[in-house]
Amino acid sequence: MELADKTIGFLLSVISLSIFTYYTFWVIILPFVNTDHFIYNYFLPQEFALIIPVYAGVALLSLLCIFIGSVMLKSKKKST
Repeated sequence: MELADKTIGFLLSVISLSIFTYYTFWVIILPFVNTDHFIYNYFLPQEFALIIPVYAGVALLSLLCIFIGSVMLKSKKKST
């Protein structure tokens, strides 16, 4: 099981680093590149650079609130 945990951890690290690198290049470096450059074919329009994190944050907060609410309801049922 230890090897599987290390493999999953490595894959999650690689995926997180890839997403971070892509987003950083997209938001910080790409605005300084000419719009007719071929690299623009690999990136979404700039509007999505703000829309995607906002929706992801709202979804994360919603799931967190649902989880905390369900835990509070379960703990209230156990105490009575």
